[in-house]
Amino acid sequence: MGEESLRKRKGEDNRREDGQSIQSHEHQTMNLQKQVGLISGICMIVGTIIGSGIFVSPKSVLANVGAVGPCLTIWAACGVLATLGALCFAELGTMITKSGGEYPYLMEAFGPIPAFLFSWTSLLVTKPSSFAIICLSFAEYASAPFYPGCDPPQVVIKCLAAAAIVVITTVNSLSVKLASYLQNFLTAAKMIIVTIIIVSGIVLLAQGKTENFEDSFKDSKVSISSIALAFYNGLWAYDGWNQLNYITEELKNPYRNLPLSIIIGIPLVTVCYVLINISYFTVMTSTELLQSQAVAVTFGDRVLYPASWIVPLFVVFSTIGSANGTCFTAGRLVYVAGREGHMLKVLSYISVKRLTPAPAIIFYGVIAIIYIIPGDIDTLINYFSFAVWTFYGLTVLGLIVMRFTRKELKRPIRIPIIVPVIVTLVSILLVLAPIISAPELAYLYCVLFILSGLIFYVLFIHFKFKWPQKISTPITMYLQMLLEVVPAEEVTE
Repeated sequence: MGEESLRKRKGEDNRREDGQSIQSHEHQTMNLQKQVGLISGICMIVGTIIGSGIFVSPKSVLANVGAVGPCLTIWAACGVLATLGALCFAELGTMITKSGGEYPYLMEAFGPIPAFLFSWTSLLVTKPSSFAIICLSFAEYASAPFYPGCDPPQVVIKCLAAAAIVVITTVNSLSVKLASYLQNFLTAAKMIIVTIIIVSGIVLLAQGKTENFEDSFKDSKVSISSIALAFYNGLWAYDGWNQLNYITEELKNPYRNLPLSIIIGIPLVTVCYVLINISYFTVMTSTELLQSQAVAVTFGDRVLYPASWIVPLFVVFSTIGSANGTCFTAGRLVYVAGREGHMLKVLSYISVKRLTPAPAIIFYGVIAIIYIIPGDIDTLINYFSFAVWTFYGLTVLGLIVMRFTRKELKRPIRIPIIVPVIVTLVSILLVLAPIISAPELAYLYCVLFILSGLIFYVLFIHFKFKWPQKISTPITMYLQMLLEVVPAEEVTE
């Protein structure tokens, strides 16, 4: 009797294990099922764009143009440019319904080499440096209340930023559901602080606090270089407008929801950003804003005292939310590049138990921590923006090229050709202007790094040398066992 019940229990356990593995198998294919609707799409765009940029970049934009008028103009112009760029990506996303952002579009337009160089640069430079920038901003705001009247030590800021990266990476590696719940909560929190700042600004304007807006173009220092650098900093605050293109395969009815999310989400962010900047200038002069270590905290101290502590608290939520959103979508590019054979195989694997792209996320977190060690925020933003706009411009140029080379592709959305032409020209201007007017070695290093990907492409992908496989195969097997990960299923079109 005892043996019989034991055998039954074993049979049930085996069936449960089989069920578990079947369930896991289904979940692997579910990873790319269409689960994101219109509201989720808008929240993804708004939640990822509004991060630390609006709380850090106002200083950098103002420093480059020197006056309130040009500063507000650049914030509005950045919103218009982000919207135009996103409309180009809407046409691309509905024409080529693959996840991975720019990667599949570059692949279709120009072939595997530009696509590989994009994934190479994104994996090692742009995505981790973006993650690092956001976490450094989080650390500045989180530590500011503990050091009243002086700047927090760099060691404290960098240790806090590294801790944030570790926590976010861990959460995203452990559970997709936990990461998405965290994102929903943090997005709600960031909209609270945005509303508080805007409403406070409107009330102050109604009370007649308009002295900082008089002669708003006086003392402005406008040159092609300064405008380009101001645009870099402003556009970094808008970065994330292409996030939905990284998860196109998971969008319900992408032909409708992708463009609608963009048309609603990005103008909403633009209005918020301009109103937040106006609110800042109601209580701070240009000089005071430039001297502030954390602009939103200074605003809170002057307007919301004694409840000023809520500003750094909610800004911390906002920056962590943006970092979480960035981390959440980062694995998708690696997954798609791995699917095409352009990345280390193990980076495109997913966890058997937790169904997350754990190796990609862990790798991404490690690289981001390396970026924290040397960098201050402004240097990182300029370096990041240069590389990003090189590929944005190339991708939008690909849209123009495919109008002539891939006429057979269905285009549910067809934007006027002038829009991608404008975005391409602005991208070229943004990439070239700082190099011509204020050449720095950092830009040369960035170009050399992007081109160095060609060496890896020729050796490991074109010629497929055997010796790297001999080295990587046992490492891959070891990591598979250690992390309990397996290759994700290919998506059948």
